[in-house]
Amino acid sequence: MMALTERQPQLEKKPTRGRAPLSGKAVAALCVTSFVVGLLLSGNVSLMSASASPSSSSTDSEKSIRVSGCDNERKLGENHPKDLLNEVSRTHQAIQSLDKAVSTLEMEMAVERARGGGGGGGAASMASSRTPQKAFVVVGINTAFTSKKRRDSLRDTWVPRGDKLRKLEREKGIVVRFVIGHSGTPGGGALDRALDAEEAETRDFMRLDHAEGYHELSSKTRTYFTTAVATWDADFYVKVDDDIHLNLGMLASRLAKHRTRPRVYVGCMKSGPVLSQKGVKYHEPEYWKFGDEGNKYFRHATGQIYAISKDLAAYISINQPILHRFANEDVSLGAWLIGLEVEHVDDRSMCCATPPDCEWKKRAGNVCVASFDWSCSGVCKSVDRMRHIHKACGEGEGAVWNAAT
Repeated sequence: MMALTERQPQLEKKPTRGRAPLSGKAVAALCVTSFVVGLLLSGNVSLMSASASPSSSSTDSEKSIRVSGCDNERKLGENHPKDLLNEVSRTHQAIQSLDKAVSTLEMEMAVERARGGGGGGGAASMASSRTPQKAFVVVGINTAFTSKKRRDSLRDTWVPRGDKLRKLEREKGIVVRFVIGHSGTPGGGALDRALDAEEAETRDFMRLDHAEGYHELSSKTRTYFTTAVATWDADFYVKVDDDIHLNLGMLASRLAKHRTRPRVYVGCMKSGPVLSQKGVKYHEPEYWKFGDEGNKYFRHATGQIYAISKDLAAYISINQPILHRFANEDVSLGAWLIGLEVEHVDDRSMCCATPPDCEWKKRAGNVCVASFDWSCSGVCKSVDRMRHIHKACGEGEGAVWNAAT
């Protein structure tokens, strides 16, 4: 008895360990595996029953087995391996589609949380108090206080004025705004007051909570996307300089092709040298981060014009306080996206040269999205030449209204 009593503690059960919950993808994979195994086993059973009862083989061949798995039911005929493979392929595609939908939903929820917290500050916080307006694309034209003549040259060519601008938003979902911050003068200076007067007349500005300055373009880009996402719920967000000729209809048609794809980055992709020499244009103070001297940047869109999809704009909006700014704005944007699952689309129609190049392409039926001079990083003497370029390379006034959006 004593021996039995002394052994009793060894028979006690050890406490069970809690299991970590399975992830959503693991559950989906388990369902698919169970589904396939069930089909295989069902096939084996049918074969065995057929060999055991030859007299009833003709009757059994007319029957079908109902297989259920992961809440899906299918009637599959016996001895059809192609049906099985097709079913597995369709299930795999459904899982991929569901994964994309979940990713998009998570991003939208994160955007809503950011809007609720008012993390953007300034204009973004004011916009977050309103429900964002639906749009297809938001075109933000980067401009400066001293660029009124440039803005007027665009209003005289490809930027609609007044009622046409509002109609374009209502009917086509194309929003066009000149993007600018403030002068940095306490209380607002003469530059701010002059811009206030221009805005009251044209009503085509997006004002940012940002101090203007050439070396602050990366910061301005972050703030632009943050403010735009808080104001408009668009499929795409475009940044373009105020010395570029743009065909809005062609832009909309090009972007519409990528509408079903998440995380798209569209522009003329390049990989220029990292300039370590001080005093040169486009000098990169943090050149050492890109490896040895003489290296090139990673692939990114040229800064004159580029477009990003909703998910990427939302990502910038949510994470803008911790996104690093390099000296050059286009490099900064490329750096923000380089580590993400992003589809880079190299669209050369967004960087045509000015006439005769864009004119020849138009005559050949290949109207350019955007045109500029590489030597000037924009249209050289754009105020004087924009009307001529628009006449030679413009898509026509009615093209934007016929564009599929």
